[in-house]
Amino acid sequence: MLILSCSSKLQILEGLLKKSLPQTLQVYGEVMNINRGNPVGHEVIVDSWPDFKAVLTRPQRGTVSDTSDSFNNIYAAFYRDLDAYRRLLLDTDAINWDQAFSLCGNHDGIHEVSKDAVVLKKVQLTAIPYFIYLNAKPDKQPQPRLDPGFTFSSLNSSHIDLLNETWPYGGSEHSRKYLANMVRCFPSTCILDSNGHPISWIIMESWGAIAHSYTLPSHRQRGYSSMVQRAHGMRVHAADFPVYGHVALDNTPQQKVMDSLGFQRLSELCHYCIHSPASQ
Repeated sequence: MLILSCSSKLQILEGLLKKSLPQTLQVYGEVMNINRGNPVGHEVIVDSWPDFKAVLTRPQRGTVSDTSDSFNNIYAAFYRDLDAYRRLLLDTDAINWDQAFSLCGNHDGIHEVSKDAVVLKKVQLTAIPYFIYLNAKPDKQPQPRLDPGFTFSSLNSSHIDLLNETWPYGGSEHSRKYLANMVRCFPSTCILDSNGHPISWIIMESWGAIAHSYTLPSHRQRGYSSMVQRAHGMRVHAADFPVYGHVALDNTPQQKVMDSLGFQRLSELCHYCIHSPASQ
């Protein structure tokens, strides 16, 4: 295993991952953010270089000190060879199995290896599959127009409590810290009402996905979610990031929104695997 810290090698890796899109989406987005200032302190591990067969991104050691915080202890994975990926996770110190962490990627083998870890590493596993929606041509979308008095803006620290209250996985200090980090470090888009309060919003995550889309119930059925996603997609696309997001398998309304915006649903699922020590 190698920690890839050389900036020139990281640039080469970004180019190689780009050639393998969309299979590399999560790792590619992480590497892009690392190469553009590394705002959340992540690093890249490969099984070998330059002929790598598995790539893992993770927080730099010491970045996440709370052993129960799987929200902020975020990993992403891509592999060309399943056995190489299995060895990287299970036979090296790439993972601190005494800490809770979340890991995601597109390959079915990611879930498979995480299931192996339940027995071998004595951890608990919660695995959540998501559809992946990708928009290859967001620049072809019409520019959204808002009602008078409403404005597009970005989220800020004063909005974190609202986000934490409305996010289905929110409500804890861990989730609040996570949302605060995402808002502080990555692009977000929201619609503010005439009083300056956010009514609809979306955020980029560390792996480059658009996420946490939400519209207040009192403002639904008016197209605000589509407007926010169009505006945010244009912003992300202008920064050369792939415009993609994850949608729960049972979230039919959001799936319809993505279809209406020109997103294509990929055949692969994103496997979001949450690991925690068995004692927690």
